[in-house]
Formats: sequence, C-alpha cells, structure tokens
Amino acid sequence: MDHFKADDKVAKLIHANHYLLPVINRFGIRLGFKDKTVAQVCTEKNIDSNFFLAIINTYTNEDYFPEQDLLKFSPELLIDYLRKTHRYYFEYFFPEVEHRLNKVLNSCQGNCGDLQLINTFYQKYKVELTKHLEEEENRVFPYILALTGCLRTGGQMPEQFSNYYIQSREPEHTMVDQKIYDLKNILIKYLEANYDDNLCNTFLFAIFQFERDLVDHARIEDKILVPKVVEIEKMVRHG
Repeated sequence: MDHFKADDKVAKLIHANHYLLPVINRFGIRLGFKDKTVAQVCTEKNIDSNFFLAIINTYTNEDYFPEQDLLKFSPELLIDYLRKTHRYYFEYFFPEVEHRLNKVLNSCQGNCGDLQLINTFYQKYKVELTKHLEEEENRVFPYILALTGCLRTGGQMPEQFSNYYIQSREPEHTMVDQKIYDLKNILIKYLEANYDDNLCNTFLFAIFQFERDLVDHARIEDKILVPKVVEIEKMVRHG
C-alpha cells in the first residue's frame, strides 16, 4: 500500500480510510478541508507535517512503522499526541461504546445472562484500562517531561522522581490488548441469538476500531517513547 505524502489532499486520506477521522481530529484538524493538501493544512495549524504523516501512515497500514523517523521527534511531541488520544478514549469512546452496549442489552429478548456477562466483562476491562491510562497521565508523562527538562537545562530531577525510572512503569499493554481481544471473541463465538443484530454489530464494530487504535497507541509508547526516555535517562542520571 502506498504511503500518504505531504502533497496529498487531506480529503484523499479520509476517502482512503475513514477511520482516520478521530486521529486527524487529535491534531486539531476538523472537517472542511476543501482541496487543501496535508502540507497546507499542517502549515495552517502549526503541525509538524512529518510527524502527522508518520502517525497517519502508521494507523493506516499495520505493516508501516517508521521507527527511526519517529525516534527523531521529541518526547514532548509524542506525549502531546498520546494525551489527546487519552482524551478521545475518555470523552468519546467509553461513553459511545457504553451507549451502544446498552442498546444491545435493551434489545434482548428472553434470557439475557450472556449479555450481562459481556457487560460485566466490559466494565472490568474499562476499570483496568482507565487505571493504566491514569498512571500514564499522573506519573509516566510528568516524569518524562521533568526528565527532558533536566536534559535541556542541566537541572536536578524533582524529588518525587528521584528513584523512578521509565522501566518502573507497569507493563500492562499486552494484558490490556489481550482482554479486548477476549471481549471480541466472546461476542463473536458465544453470544446467544436473542438480541438485535444491527445493534450488536454496531457495538462490535466499535470494539474492533478501538482495538486497532489501542494497538497503535501502545506501539508508539513501547517502541518509540520508552526507548527515547531510556536514552535520556542515561544522559541525565549518569552523565
């Protein structure tokens, strides 16, 4: 699959992959692109077009992951994107998927025990994922920003991070990814046929989309952000 380039029109990106809409929104780009190119829109929005294209192409093509290119970008730029992704999860995905799940539950006729189990499984998953995201927001990201600040100014690490290293964070991505796969599998394999098909399909589509988004999110953190931070730690803590 060809990669998107700076001279491609933004509308082309959406026609090629409409799942890019929430990703583009995280950069502050909204509908109404007219015939503007990626380069033009990025210039207008003061966005690094190379970073934008790296993220867009990573999300569009699972075989594309420009590790060396992404390693060139600052931790602050990566964190800004990841934080906007978190806001999307909290402000849109969770409320939307719960709305869709409730509609499936309300459509159930007869014994709805299996749907109630799915609802319970989802709620537990949401709690675990929320805990993971909040750990990143409240501990991991502030640590990285403090570390890069020390590298830039030559200052000392704040006391709260004196014994903290990036590898100290909870390595939960694999577990979180597995659980959303399990949720899909339960729906696909074991759900009793006493629900509205269209409502259930809509709920399942949302889960598939979220899983894809979450996998790319985790790849950027684990393969790009963490290795960059490990290198900065060596410079700041060991000279």
